[in-house]
Amino acid sequence: MKQYVVDAFTDKIFGGNPAAVCVMDEWLPDDLMLKIAAENNLSETAFTVKEGNTYRLRWFTPAEEIDLCGHATLATAYVIATYYEKEVESLTFQTKSGNLVVSKKGDLFEMDFPSYELKKVDVTDEMEEAIGTRPLEAYMGRDLLCILASEDEVRNLNPDLNKVKKLDGLLLQVTAEGKEYDCVSRTFGPKSNIPEDPVCGSGHCHIIPFWAERLNKSTFAAYQASARGGVLYCKYEGTRTKLSGKAALYSIADLYV
Repeated sequence: MKQYVVDAFTDKIFGGNPAAVCVMDEWLPDDLMLKIAAENNLSETAFTVKEGNTYRLRWFTPAEEIDLCGHATLATAYVIATYYEKEVESLTFQTKSGNLVVSKKGDLFEMDFPSYELKKVDVTDEMEEAIGTRPLEAYMGRDLLCILASEDEVRNLNPDLNKVKKLDGLLLQVTAEGKEYDCVSRTFGPKSNIPEDPVCGSGHCHIIPFWAERLNKSTFAAYQASARGGVLYCKYEGTRTKLSGKAALYSIADLYV
């Protein structure tokens, strides 16, 4: 079985967020897909099968299946458009989060994702101890979203991941207004065996709705300030958030499973 590793939200390898992609003729057993994801030890491995005119898409971390993943969706669209359907302009993926449409626009892939509804929650001492600085505000969607005072705080953050595990939410998203970009962020996922996610698309379905309301604007250039770094071009449309980015192929392998 072919497996592709693609760096998403970047135009060069060793940047952005790597995802493994398996385009299959039929589904493997769930436990085997989880073993493959664990063996890859990337933040996500995507598995997809064409069903009629659309593709069914599932995402696995090394620990579990998840309901939404931006960078692995971008990576999957890149692989299909580059190696399987070279003339395609739009792809529809059936997922646990509903139908997701990815459109090819030049060298960008634009993804149409659901926005997470954010509920404001109290900032706690536990958050401060885990993150290493006290957030200005905190919100809950699928993930815990913490607003920090400055880009420098986001970039220099060194959270206690054992304490982050004890916070509510699947992932921890931290963000602040940016200098060169509209906003900067970082993502931590120790509950999913992901110490830090290099670039998190689904995280921006929390981050962009927050900044859209706070800054009263709808289009954003967002930077994920991980060691690898990545750029997302985002548009907020209420219940939907559009995320665009580039991708670069790192490897193609044969899996003997």
